[in-house]
Amino acid sequence: EAHRGCCHSCLHYVLDYETPKTLVIQSKAVGFVFRFTQLLVILYVVGYVCVVQKGYQETDSVISTVTTKVKGFAYSNTSDLEHRFWDVADYVIPPQGDHSFFVLTNIIVTPNQTQSRCPELPTPSSICTADCDCTEGHSDPRSNGIQTGLCVNYSDTQQTCEVLSWCPLEIDTNLPKHAMLAAAENFTVLIKNSVTYPKFKFHRLVSPNMRGIRGRCEFNRITDPDCPIFRLKHIVSEAGEDFQSMAVKGGVLGILIDWSCDLDWWAGKCYPKYSFQRLDNKNPNNSVAPGYNFRFARYYKTPDGEETRTLIKGYGIRFDVIVFGTAGKFGIVPTIVNLGAALSFLICIFSFLHLVFSFTFYLLLELVNLQFPDPHSTPMGGGNASRRLKNQDEEEGYSE
Repeated sequence: EAHRGCCHSCLHYVLDYETPKTLVIQSKAVGFVFRFTQLLVILYVVGYVCVVQKGYQETDSVISTVTTKVKGFAYSNTSDLEHRFWDVADYVIPPQGDHSFFVLTNIIVTPNQTQSRCPELPTPSSICTADCDCTEGHSDPRSNGIQTGLCVNYSDTQQTCEVLSWCPLEIDTNLPKHAMLAAAENFTVLIKNSVTYPKFKFHRLVSPNMRGIRGRCEFNRITDPDCPIFRLKHIVSEAGEDFQSMAVKGGVLGILIDWSCDLDWWAGKCYPKYSFQRLDNKNPNNSVAPGYNFRFARYYKTPDGEETRTLIKGYGIRFDVIVFGTAGKFGIVPTIVNLGAALSFLICIFSFLHLVFSFTFYLLLELVNLQFPDPHSTPMGGGNASRRLKNQDEEEGYSE
């Protein structure tokens, strides 16, 4: 008998449904606050979580590859290079970059350098008056060579330590005030961008041959915002800079490609959105080395076998292509999680009270109707109110 009673109690514990007794307060003020709070919860879930944040969607991050191709010609006429024609093989260095490309716009040329001895450029550490001021074999990272231990004439009025280096030494203070390749502003670049969202098996390649993009197009923010062919001066101006001013000392520009797409409704209209921004610090007072430059050399051999070179300090603009984005598509799991977290309590109570059998019987047991008394009548604390509540409980079968 005891065993049977224990099993019976366990069965009731597992299968009985417990719910708090609801007190219905007939007050317009309390009811308004309650319904208004419910409305705020529903608006937050439906309006913000579902519509604004799109909480019903699964998301995936973009995987991208980028290739670039620059086209254009330029012509220069300087004392060092004389008349020179420039094509893409001359001014795009290196020919292939990792999500970036560099366009040469200004140069300092030091021709006919050979490995020999020559006076060091005047600096506080290289100026001397006698050989004892120079140390044979000494080198400084800021110098141009290895000292030979001799103090020689740099000019008629100044002496410096002799160095073993590529001579004559480069003098990089004579930077042209105007960009040597000013015509580079009219060069164009094609950005072929391939993107994939692996979770959704979505792939797209952006090229001038895409459907909806004219083959001979050129990017324009208003008339042709989807074209992947850009004129360099337009890229710079979109970033709020002047091409000719930037071309003198160079700089770094970012081409930002946003691939954020809603794949539920607009998968066929999933195109990139382009924006442009200068990435380096153009203020010379706050930058260690303003602009962007590097050195490279072209080597030759004289008829007698001596190696010579032309040293070029190149200034230009490096364009970094930065691809980012997130795609969203309907998913049953995030939908249930976001809706269920806020609405589960309301749904459970509603389902129990209105969908199960004999819902009227359970509804009567669940609810106690309480009316606020007239302020001019007997206070609620009186014995009549207590007796009414007690009698109501006895009628519903809750008296002990």
